[in-house]
Amino acid sequence: MSGSPLLDALVDALRCLPGVGPKSAQRMALHVLERDREGARRLGLVLGEAVERIGHCRICRTLTEHDVCGICSDASRDPRSLCVVETPADVLAIDQATGFRGRYHVLLGQLSPLDGIGPEELGLDQLEQRLDAGEIDELILAMGTTVEGEVTAHYIHELARQRGIRSTRIAHGVPLGGDLEFVDRGTLSHAFASRRDY
Repeated sequence: MSGSPLLDALVDALRCLPGVGPKSAQRMALHVLERDREGARRLGLVLGEAVERIGHCRICRTLTEHDVCGICSDASRDPRSLCVVETPADVLAIDQATGFRGRYHVLLGQLSPLDGIGPEELGLDQLEQRLDAGEIDELILAMGTTVEGEVTAHYIHELARQRGIRSTRIAHGVPLGGDLEFVDRGTLSHAFASRRDY
């Protein structure tokens, strides 16, 4: 395409990033080559090292370069409260926005039998072991509101219920500062059905 197979390979490689199409990838490639070669070198080194050294915490499955992540090894965190999320990004979002001081379990996806994603792929056997340890009082389900997210939340709720562990679900609905006329019908319906005392 460009007359340079290496440039084409760089553009193609950048397209692996979420939301990066052909034009954005081309713009990024040209930028680092024309204006920030040192930044590109640093990016390449750090990216290579991160890919080699970052794995999953053996307890909660979030991303870490250690056997056990900083959250799981933090003695000041409440082991009785466990928040189940879909991705490591959810851990960061909740930790930064809420002041939650419990622990996490990261599923790395949602139940989706059509895509071959069952309980084993989500580490639900590990979650069951954590529930069976008898330390958890509340399981907080923080999944998306897609059909797969709802099915996953229900499945995990049943695991908790069978063990007599209270499970709660984060609220879903109208965003803070949002006008009702601009909220989609599904979100508004869910928010209305999940209303609580004021």
